[in-house]
Amino acid sequence: MVAAAQMGPVARSDTRAGVVERLLDMFIQSADRGADLVVFPELALTTFFPRWWQEPLSAADHWYETEMPGPDTKTLFEEAARRQVGFFLGYAELTPQGHRYNTSVIVDRRGSIAAKYRKVHIPGHETNEPWRPFQHLERYYFEPSPDGFAVHDFLGARVGMMICNDRRWPETYRVMGLQGVEMILCGYNTPIHYAPDPSQDVLAGFHNQLVLQAGAYQNGTWVVATAKGGMEEGVDSLAQSCIVAPSGQIVAQTITNGDEVIIAECDIDWCARYKETLFDFDRYRRPECYAILTESDNGKSSRERGKAVSSEHSFKEGDPK
Repeated sequence: MVAAAQMGPVARSDTRAGVVERLLDMFIQSADRGADLVVFPELALTTFFPRWWQEPLSAADHWYETEMPGPDTKTLFEEAARRQVGFFLGYAELTPQGHRYNTSVIVDRRGSIAAKYRKVHIPGHETNEPWRPFQHLERYYFEPSPDGFAVHDFLGARVGMMICNDRRWPETYRVMGLQGVEMILCGYNTPIHYAPDPSQDVLAGFHNQLVLQAGAYQNGTWVVATAKGGMEEGVDSLAQSCIVAPSGQIVAQTITNGDEVIIAECDIDWCARYKETLFDFDRYRRPECYAILTESDNGKSSRERGKAVSSEHSFKEGDPK
């Protein structure tokens, strides 16, 4: 059994201890309902601080964790060991070397960190843009992961992690799919208003479900995606946490935008129905046809190379069809 423990807003003035109390309450609810694993959101311990410009960068140090568990979070780890239930937790990490990452960990039944993931696809912008109604400064506050997408043997399954914007990129799922992933855990904070193109605002929920369902189905994996939603510091954020089956079907979804637990029985054997039939990679994939994915640069050069490939393979009059 897997639980998605959605959070409502976290205020700028809320303390770590107060936030952890909320997490602990949902963790206990989940354990009482039979969950073996509880999935919390991205940056679960704080408000979504990248919406504000702070200079110098060191002025934001108090939003980051320098150790995990720390003084406030250790109670959650202790409860995991006591109840023998694992969890996924997202937070801002400041390393001893001064690196800043948007990070998540999975914690095992003993209350020990089993694996760590750092966000790969960092969205937003890196300079002060005061014209926005609120900012999205993840590229100022976080470095992209140097590690990529690993898959781990965890609680009897092949488990991977992603964070927020990662879920929009098909490569995220496929890299883990090629490693036999059977469950992908994801936390997110998604503002409903998208300043660069407000026409997408009305589609926020649709796009969220679209990528999660497609990624699950095309890779034969469970996906558990947990939001921090609601009106946080004047910014309305998407909730709609959900658990998606390898079929692409949503089997559980939140109905509020506040603290809420949903739970589903995730049969790992269901993955094989898709991994061994329609999406039998060894039998049906054609890696030799996908070279442009890794051989081309981003942006204009990719488009130019794509045109070149299209031109090379286009039919001329008189060619056999």
